[in-house]
Amino acid sequence: MFPSDLRLFNKLPCPDRQNCKRQNCIFSHQLGLVEPPTVHIPVDLPKDTPKQSSAIASTSSHTQRSINAIPAKRSLSQQLIANPSNGSSSSEPPRKLQRTGPIRRPIATLMYVQTGVPLLRINPAQSIVPLPVRQAMLKSLYDHFVVLYEKILSTNPTLASEHALRQEEEVYKSSTKHTYRNAVISSIASLKRRPFPDNASHPSVGTEGEIAARADTRKKLAALRLTAAQLEPYMLTMEEMRRWGYVVEIPPGPGGTRPSEVGVVKTCERCGQAFKVKPKGEADECVFHWGKALTTKANGEKRRLYTCCERPADSEGCERGFHVFYETAPEDLHLRHPFSFTRPPFSSAADSTSPDSPSRDNSDEEVEGSSRTDTALDVVALDCEMVYTTGGMRVARVSVVDATGKEVFDELVRMDDGVEVIDFNTRFSGITPEAHASALLPLASIRRSLDTLISSETVVIGHALENDLKTLRMVHYRCVDTVALFPHSAGPPYRRALRALVKEFLGQTIQSGGGTVGHSSVEDSVATLDLVRWHVLNRPKPPPKTSTSTIVS
Repeated sequence: MFPSDLRLFNKLPCPDRQNCKRQNCIFSHQLGLVEPPTVHIPVDLPKDTPKQSSAIASTSSHTQRSINAIPAKRSLSQQLIANPSNGSSSSEPPRKLQRTGPIRRPIATLMYVQTGVPLLRINPAQSIVPLPVRQAMLKSLYDHFVVLYEKILSTNPTLASEHALRQEEEVYKSSTKHTYRNAVISSIASLKRRPFPDNASHPSVGTEGEIAARADTRKKLAALRLTAAQLEPYMLTMEEMRRWGYVVEIPPGPGGTRPSEVGVVKTCERCGQAFKVKPKGEADECVFHWGKALTTKANGEKRRLYTCCERPADSEGCERGFHVFYETAPEDLHLRHPFSFTRPPFSSAADSTSPDSPSRDNSDEEVEGSSRTDTALDVVALDCEMVYTTGGMRVARVSVVDATGKEVFDELVRMDDGVEVIDFNTRFSGITPEAHASALLPLASIRRSLDTLISSETVVIGHALENDLKTLRMVHYRCVDTVALFPHSAGPPYRRALRALVKEFLGQTIQSGGGTVGHSSVEDSVATLDLVRWHVLNRPKPPPKTSTSTIVS
């Protein structure tokens, strides 16, 4: 390999020593030569495991020497042990970050301004229709919704923007790249054919899909005629009635002895100040907030603001009126006007004790009375509107609909003698002084009229029904209450608003008249009935409850 006369190894002892058989050995055979120091290279050997032992035992000595001679840059134990094929995994971290799970594409988002043309904030690559085309079609839809909602935009300024966005989204999802433009044009033509709505609950308010869904829901609800047998599992038990604040027995003592509290010091329901009850012409002025104080969070800071004016909770009231008071204790309500049970059915034996039944002294009259036809309905939905008076909050309007939603009773209530109206509370009651001036029947006459429709066996449906029964001074036990069917997440005594329930489950808007029109007790009665129908159709039937029969005092 190289010339031997260079004598490069003459100072190194021959590895074979005296056994060397080479004729011209390049190493030295002199005695006493010192061997050069051995260089030791560190090697990371694998741990002795059963699997490794068998593998190492089967390797040749040449392979073993080769492994010992290799410098270790990485742990050999990891090289020998890690074997993806046998299910084991290496403890070495991955060479680079790896994506796990399915790849998700960004979701398209929609954005609109409150009182202007809505904007589409969408990734253009995700839209099968060019984004400028969609934005132009959205503007056309918005312009036509503005024309359609001309009469209601003042009270619902964002309605046109919201419905234009939802209508465009409906068309986009149900069309292709080639049919999108014609589908939008068809929607615009449909908008032009709609009648102009005068309130937010009008049938022509909404997108095409929403109107079709509402029509289908109304058709299903109208086809369902509720019966007392169907509603038996939904009626409140006596324990539930007490929990929700129902009056389940007549308070002791004579009723109606103090119909008015003129001259008595009360606490104002609106501002919380003490005041002396006076007639309307002499009543003291009250500065208050008619909305509720709710906690909101903005820029990481919590603030309590009133819903009526968005002012802080410690601010001065935004409206002026009169001091009023509200009573809830059954004993106090009984003093203003007496409570009474709903009448028993005419066919029952208890009918002979009712005020309208004939005397038992005359057998002929008794037979005639027992043959009377009971006009009471099996199921009714009831709602009342109240006003503030010198005798607290009193009923001013009563509305009743039957199981089909047909109005069967709607009357204004004249105040009892000695009771004057302080505030008609038009924002919520919907009753104006001009309308209430036509009221003819006092509460006692209204109760006798209701006896023709409601007996102790009638199932009465309502929302927060205990308030209506209290203001009617009616004790009734067969009740279905939507606050129990659709409970608040915090539980009693918290309850969800009727307007919110109707919007969520029926897709309708009620109580949209604003501060000048207020609520309608007929509309609320029908909405409550429809909520119960919806619950019967779409929710599981509740388990049987304990008896809800009348308690005999």
